[in-house]
Amino acid sequence: MKIRLVCSAGMSTSMLVKKMKEAAEAQNVAADIEAVAESQLKNHLDQLDVVLIGPQVRYLEGKIKEKVEPQGVKVAVIDQMAYGMMQGDKVLKQAIELNGEN
Repeated sequence: MKIRLVCSAGMSTSMLVKKMKEAAEAQNVAADIEAVAESQLKNHLDQLDVVLIGPQVRYLEGKIKEKVEPQGVKVAVIDQMAYGMMQGDKVLKQAIELNGEN
């Protein structure tokens, strides 16, 4: 599963990406997870499954959905509590559920 976390500069989500990668490894989930700035998302659309948006840029949700949903990519805003607590396992679970891989 290919997951991209989007924030304004791609920086604030990098720690969360690390925690998600650790959770994926612990759960034996094959996941390609990266943080990108919204302006760079267009360069990361190849075979993308899920886009999770940082709560601080939730206003971008409509714009991102217009861009990626036609290609079958699922989009959601990251749960604010899980984001704030840097709970990579919960955010990974959100991505898996969003992608329909329960």
